[in-house]
Order: sequence, then C-alpha cells, then structure tokens
Amino acid sequence: MKQLNYIIKETVPVIIGILIALFINNWNEDRKDKKYLNQIFSSIEKELEESLIDIERVIPKQMASADSIQTYLNNEEVSIYDILTKANGVHAPRIKTNAWNAIANSKIELISYDKLSALADIEERKENLRWRLEKQMDFMSQNMEKTDKAKKEMLMMTIFDMVGAEKELQSAIEEVLKNEAVLNNND
Repeated sequence: MKQLNYIIKETVPVIIGILIALFINNWNEDRKDKKYLNQIFSSIEKELEESLIDIERVIPKQMASADSIQTYLNNEEVSIYDILTKANGVHAPRIKTNAWNAIANSKIELISYDKLSALADIEERKENLRWRLEKQMDFMSQNMEKTDKAKKEMLMMTIFDMVGAEKELQSAIEEVLKNEAVLNNND
C-alpha cells in the first residue's frame, strides 16, 4: 500500500505536467495557425483586388481590339497582324493566386470548405482563361497574314470568348471580396 501511494504521488504530478505541456503546445500551435491564416487571407484579398483591377483595365482594350477587327472586317488589304498592331497588340489580365497556392500546398486542412471552394473556383477560372489565351495566341500565330473576313470574325469571336470568361472571373472575385465570411478567418 505504501508503494502504491508512492507511485501515485510520483506519477500524478508527472502526468499533470505532461497534460499541461500538451495543452500549452496545442494552444500555441492554434495561435500560430490563426496568425498564419490571417496573413494568408490578407494576401489573398490583396491579390484578388489587384486581379480585379487588371481585369477592369484589360476588358476595354480587348473590346477596342474587337472594334478594330470590325472596322477592317471586309477590307481584304488589312491582315490580322495589321489590325493587332493598330490595336496595340493582344491584351490579357494577370490573375494573381500566389497566396492561394501557398496555402493550398501547405496547410489546406486549416481552411473551411466554403473558403476552399470559392478560392479553388477562382483558380480554376484563372486556368480556363489561361487556356483560352493560349488557344487565341495559337490561332493568331497561324493566321497573322490572313486578310479574309472569316478569319477576322473567328479572331473577334475568340476575343469575345475571352471577355466573357474574364467577366465570369470578375464576378467570382467580386463575390469572394464581398463575402467577408470567406476571407475573414472566422472558423
């Protein structure tokens, strides 16, 4: 009996000490995770705002390019290259997702489903836009010297397609920025 009392007196403080240390460690890790998430979501918000500004800057330039194509649509002496030169080249927005990629590749388990879903949707739309731009560039590089109406109409359609995709991305970004619950870390 004496030995049991001795073991209890020696073991209980050690167990209590371990439990307190684990509690403090968990609390500290939670605090660090929240600080990290606040920094990441602040960066994501800033990147989305910058992307939104760039989309708003580019769409009018793309519409001006489409207007230029429309102006020279029936002129067989003006090539696609000439039209793009007059329109100051090809325009596409830069969509920033560096902070999203940082969290997606490291501590994604800390993010709620709603946040994941909204940010993954923006990333997917960004990739879709990149793919459309590649297709547009392929078309233009293969048809730079073309002067026929059909090729010009096709280029104009690719521009309108890009603008449509950009407007959808713009709406998705605006929705995320409007919805404070997505970016504010209130999990």
